[in-house]
Amino acid sequence: MTVLPGATVHRRTVLLAGLSAGAVAAAALPSAVSAAESVFQHGIASGDPLPGGILLWTRVTPTPESVPASGAGPDVEVTWQLATDSAFATVVRSGTVGTGPARDHTVKADVTGLSPATTYWYRFGLNDVWSPVGRTMTAPAATDAIARLRAGVVSCANWEAGYFAAYRHLAERGDLNLVVHLGDYLYEYATGEFGAGDTVVRRTSPEHETVSLADYRTRHALYKTDPDLKALHASVPWVITWDDHEVANDMWSGGAENHTPGTEGDFAARVAAARQAYAEWMPVRLAEDGHIYRRLRYGDLFELSMLDLRTYRSEQTGGADVDDEDRTIAGAAQMSWLTAGLVDSTAIWKIVGNPVMISRLDVLALPAWLLGPLGKLIGVPQNGVVLNADQWDGYNADRERLVDTLRAHRTKDVVFLTGDIHTSWANELTTKDTGTANPAAAEFVVPSVTSDNINDFLGTSAGGPLSLLAAGLIRGTNPHVRWVETDGHGFGVLEVTRTRCRMDWYHLADRTRKDTSARWVQGWSVGRGSSKIRKESAPAQRPRSQEKP
Repeated sequence: MTVLPGATVHRRTVLLAGLSAGAVAAAALPSAVSAAESVFQHGIASGDPLPGGILLWTRVTPTPESVPASGAGPDVEVTWQLATDSAFATVVRSGTVGTGPARDHTVKADVTGLSPATTYWYRFGLNDVWSPVGRTMTAPAATDAIARLRAGVVSCANWEAGYFAAYRHLAERGDLNLVVHLGDYLYEYATGEFGAGDTVVRRTSPEHETVSLADYRTRHALYKTDPDLKALHASVPWVITWDDHEVANDMWSGGAENHTPGTEGDFAARVAAARQAYAEWMPVRLAEDGHIYRRLRYGDLFELSMLDLRTYRSEQTGGADVDDEDRTIAGAAQMSWLTAGLVDSTAIWKIVGNPVMISRLDVLALPAWLLGPLGKLIGVPQNGVVLNADQWDGYNADRERLVDTLRAHRTKDVVFLTGDIHTSWANELTTKDTGTANPAAAEFVVPSVTSDNINDFLGTSAGGPLSLLAAGLIRGTNPHVRWVETDGHGFGVLEVTRTRCRMDWYHLADRTRKDTSARWVQGWSVGRGSSKIRKESAPAQRPRSQEKP
């Protein structure tokens, strides 16, 4: 049985490797560092690991005028190398990729022919300048017996609301095999327009709302200048999906709450621009038709199904319409793909990367002061009072179809990983038919990296009496919600073994501080063969990396 290697490398180690691995014109380190930082301003990344392949990404700035979204600068050939050591003494794959203004000088290399469950080091070169060195890992072969895997789980990073310290803490752990990002990697709003606790910590670029291709390219480029984001991308492969803010708030298949056709143009054109920039700037494989929902497997331990809950959904609505059989959040093709994949999977765990919360949130007994921050009260479906029609609550028929399929086929060991709602939850997925005694799956919801949550909306201190009261009221109304915390920003760490799937939540002390600490706040797990979740004690102290800093 295989225990996958953790990414036992710290941020400083990654950056130093980029300077020492025979890389950047070793004769003069200061000028070499300057050259690397000038050419590779937006970092490096890897994603979508397969047993025999990995996707590598970077962006080059070949000339001073070749800034993102400028359309300026020459076409160039970028070299990439993949090695089994950080000094690149054993390069196992290499090649060149052409890029230029047409693709905003971004580079993707889909490397194949690799060994399963193997750690590799990679870098990019332009002329005589090499990038910093990144570390990545391929997935195990589909039939390999895997003992354990750990993943960082994140969602919802608002640039203006704070610093991305959550990414720094994940990059420094040294025990992760991958990062799962559940959407809202960036936000489309103009500066000051989206909640940041009434304080803009750092201004976004462009300062107006992103609508055009140039706007989205510029916003992506800004995010990839964040040192903590770059460090996490360079230290471990990512598996990513999008939610609404990669285009516009509360997006559906034909529009969005934050899109006004009269002043912002055709919505389809806006979507096309946002999707093009996303395809250029993110380390993700998209299908030929552009769809992002996909499935990745890690040996016999688990399959990860990443969903797209924006492109195909019906428009959000309230009232009895949420029970309409013709309304969908996933679209017929994706729903068929999802249910068939879960039912037919031979993996021990079936994990779903789920951008918006699937568990019911009934709010009939909640007071007005709590309903305001949570959202506008809309509709009364079969399963209770809908709070947020943008979640699965607004598409009850799709949820019922999914749960009924799982129950009909006796499909067990399904775990939903969820973002979007900016708060921390441990839920059991129930419907009117399952009842609380027989949940269909477990759901672990991670907090935002920085985006506002309940205490930010209320203007109260984190963890105060009002927040504790709010959590208690939510749990009292929703017995399938086993734990909820409404204030913390941070990240989750998922540990998958052959007998249990466990999520640990970590919250930041202060999202507005670059050097903020993070603390463990809660752990919940689900055992194999059961969808009932249980509270866990704090994890054992992690051993420090044995690598020299």
